[in-house]
Amino acid sequence: MTITVPETYTYLDWAATTPLCEEAAQAMAPFLAPGLANVGLGMNANSLHAPGRAAFEQLELARRSVARSIGASRPNEVVFTSGATESCNAAVLGIAHAKARELRKRLGADAVPRVITTELEHGAVAQPAARLVAEGFDVVFLKPDRKGFVHADDLEAALDERTVLVSVQMANSEVGSIQPIEDMVKAAHGRGVPFHTDATQAVGKIPFDAKALGVDAASFSAHKVCGPKGVGALYLKARTPFEPLLLGGGQEEGRRSTTQNVCGAVGFAAALEAAVAAGQPEADRQMALRDGLYRRLAEMDGVSMTVPTLDDPRAYLPNVVHVLVKGYESETLVLRLDAMGFGVSGGSACSSHSLEPSRVLKAMGVPADDAYGAMRISIGRLTQGADLDRFAEAFKSCIS
Repeated sequence: MTITVPETYTYLDWAATTPLCEEAAQAMAPFLAPGLANVGLGMNANSLHAPGRAAFEQLELARRSVARSIGASRPNEVVFTSGATESCNAAVLGIAHAKARELRKRLGADAVPRVITTELEHGAVAQPAARLVAEGFDVVFLKPDRKGFVHADDLEAALDERTVLVSVQMANSEVGSIQPIEDMVKAAHGRGVPFHTDATQAVGKIPFDAKALGVDAASFSAHKVCGPKGVGALYLKARTPFEPLLLGGGQEEGRRSTTQNVCGAVGFAAALEAAVAAGQPEADRQMALRDGLYRRLAEMDGVSMTVPTLDDPRAYLPNVVHVLVKGYESETLVLRLDAMGFGVSGGSACSSHSLEPSRVLKAMGVPADDAYGAMRISIGRLTQGADLDRFAEAFKSCIS
């Protein structure tokens, strides 16, 4: 079955995924030549012959570009992966297991290692954390406040001599809250504990500099910054203890075995470079669109802002609008709006087929009846004011 999306369709679900940008498409085009022409660049980057060396050179150029874009100290701190889910799994499990081994050598085989994370995390961190619980780790889930923030003081209180890892997302994919990562890194490092952040939603939208933040690991995905799907990166600071999840050929300096997706890495690098170059002017443009839409939606009967974004605009992502619609279920609204030509979501795309209220909203203390009517509208570099004007009118008609 073929589903054709009309040219008039307005896509407002950029937090779920983004359209491929021109920069990425052009960068990848030489790698997609069919037949023998593909031998020029599309070969295995680990082979010693000329086609392999050509692919390797392009892979390393992409690695250097990503390293520059995220503020890594050196290119080999960038490990290419299949996306943020793999990067988060690798960071949480890989660092926790390596540090737990060190802890047990120091305190004895019966020592119970502790990992600290939050109740806001994407499943790519939350589920590896749950696996660590099953393995006997002590995992602390810090609770957010009603505005969507966790606090460095709570982290400080949870740290102890058994703590082997802290993992806190930089920005939440549902309500857009930006966490105080710098303060949390200082607290963790004060106890000698490595710090991982899931920066998937943050990079390319707000400033991200791994060296300045001081994080030991960070996760990224190309398709959140108008790059291709199926590729991402794990920033792993030099000398950070780490046990790889994928074993085999020893690629990526033994940290992630499998033949690298050179085409995807090149597209990722180009898209990320373009997103970072757009910088604060584009963030300010999106923020103005975001705030204007918030004001229009909040004036409608039965619609309320989930978090007080307008009170502190720079504390939230510039491209995410999240509201609660009384008397409706988000799935109903998503489908009605889709039929009217607008693509939005009820929350994280990874849980869009669940009928349960968002666990993030529950953790924040949003009543279940309100959480059922959650709506996320997210914008991007191609979104214009006229798009949101049409959406606001459609939304008003939808709930009338």
